[in-house]
Amino acid sequence: MWKFVAQACVSLLLVAGPARAVSPADPEKVIHFAIPAADDGFDMVRTPNYYSGVIAESIYETLLTYDYLASPAKLVPKVAEAMPEVSDGGKTYTFHLKKGIFFTDDPAFKGKPRELTAQDFAYSFRRLLDPANRSPSAGFLQGKIVGMDAVVAAAKKSGKFDYDAPVTGLQTPDRYTLQISLNAPDYNFPYVIAYVALAGSAREVIDAYGLQSGQHPVGTGAYMLERYVPRSKIILVANPGYRGSIWNFEPSSDPMDQQIVRDMKGKKMPQVGRIEVSVIEEEQARWLAFQDKQIDIDWVPQLAARTVLDGTKLKPEFVAQKIRLQRFIEPAITYTFFNMHDPIVGGYSDEKNALRRAIAMSYNNDDDVTLIRHGQAINAEMIIPPGVVGYDPNYRSSIGYDPVLANKLLDHFGYKRGPDGYRTLPDGKPLKLKINREASVIYQELAELWKRGLDEIGIRAEHPVSNFADNLKAATKCELMMWGGAWSVDYPDGENFLQLLYGPNAHQGNNGCYESPAYDALFKKAITLPPGAERTALYLQMNRQMEADTAWKLGVMRVRNWVSRPWVLGFKKHPLLHTGWEYIDVDKRLADEGR
Repeated sequence: MWKFVAQACVSLLLVAGPARAVSPADPEKVIHFAIPAADDGFDMVRTPNYYSGVIAESIYETLLTYDYLASPAKLVPKVAEAMPEVSDGGKTYTFHLKKGIFFTDDPAFKGKPRELTAQDFAYSFRRLLDPANRSPSAGFLQGKIVGMDAVVAAAKKSGKFDYDAPVTGLQTPDRYTLQISLNAPDYNFPYVIAYVALAGSAREVIDAYGLQSGQHPVGTGAYMLERYVPRSKIILVANPGYRGSIWNFEPSSDPMDQQIVRDMKGKKMPQVGRIEVSVIEEEQARWLAFQDKQIDIDWVPQLAARTVLDGTKLKPEFVAQKIRLQRFIEPAITYTFFNMHDPIVGGYSDEKNALRRAIAMSYNNDDDVTLIRHGQAINAEMIIPPGVVGYDPNYRSSIGYDPVLANKLLDHFGYKRGPDGYRTLPDGKPLKLKINREASVIYQELAELWKRGLDEIGIRAEHPVSNFADNLKAATKCELMMWGGAWSVDYPDGENFLQLLYGPNAHQGNNGCYESPAYDALFKKAITLPPGAERTALYLQMNRQMEADTAWKLGVMRVRNWVSRPWVLGFKKHPLLHTGWEYIDVDKRLADEGR
């Protein structure tokens, strides 16, 4: 069926105009993949869901992207012809788009080919800041573009964003030129440009589908959505009109990089014609699917690490299958936030801070690493993970596991124990926590670890269960008392993590609605500075301020052990690109023999 559809599409494209390319992807080359939690649709303006981003990144295209093999991460042009021209002391960026890039066909275009233009990026910038979209990523642009604040303010007042209002700092002097003028230099702005929520988006598509646009993604990328069963199955197929590229990345000294270059150099990309993604929430089920060759690329679940790994290497039985291993500390953090608006754990008084501090000190991170993660993690001492600018390997958190001190704090601030051993609030009212979680086994184990620690300090807790997407929606609205989540790097600077606690980003990633004048002042000062010792010092101060207010309980930084089957060629897990499907290949002969 797919062969017929692909051939029909190619014929139509050739008739429509010779300028539109034909993808070299082979529909018989298939990658099977799994994600451990449900997506939330693929409109990245409206969601920060990591698993939505996994899919959206292959459908939409940004002005800039990352070199597939370069380490540290290196920005390169995507739909821009070259890196931007930077002027006015670092405040003005001018991009020139490649010509002849087309969106995939959609009824919204009324049967006509639709070329990607600079206006499509200007539109995406506006969408991110439209108050009606309540974008959790709006903080990436908020207050930055000359003249945009007035348009946003007018929208908040009128209830409708004027997408046609002129904005001094967002100009399209011609069809293929985008000029962005900032209120102040922003040294991370090129990284922001590479974020998928700022990919080129067609206004007529968003107008046509409205709030359902996340289920009808239409982009210019290497792949397009063929089938979508929410919270179950996602199938992508190669975009038949994609212009493609020649694989030509340079290796590092890593032998794996060198093998990748030998396998891939000179190929016209993409090669893979079909991506089948399943939602498999349970780690054990996902791992069994990999072992049964139903999945081609996966990471070793923490619970299986000791049966798969011999130290940092695969055990002989997996080596014999020619499975490839990539092992690294993921540039991400886990944490549990406290809702600062919640009547039980929120607020900034000494007694509320003492309660949060005691709760945080009851949780044993070492047990998390050894018992739950099976050694495949390290303790998170600070908000910024390794591999991200601002990380300090010598930094140590002031909040450690200490139930004895936690009990003393609670006693001192009047959280009295009742006859049953559990505490009340200082006014005698019940004290009970709600720590939301997901259903899979690892979250049950984390809940049990929380209970063990909280029992030691006499605090009751319940753990309401919901799926990841629904918990994320509620967290974005600051509706959860506590929730344990993770944040994976969007761009390789500590600002990307520290902005999660910036007051104006409440409901936009700041899911605990933490609002600290001291923290916000440090953040605003830091983002005006170029990378260097002064900015890093401010990053450390922000970590200390967060600890002083106990806005988060930091968790762990996970070690990821990515594995791939021998028929998958060219795969290397990039720290910022979610999948890199357009840069890999499948050896059909090996796949037919091995599956």
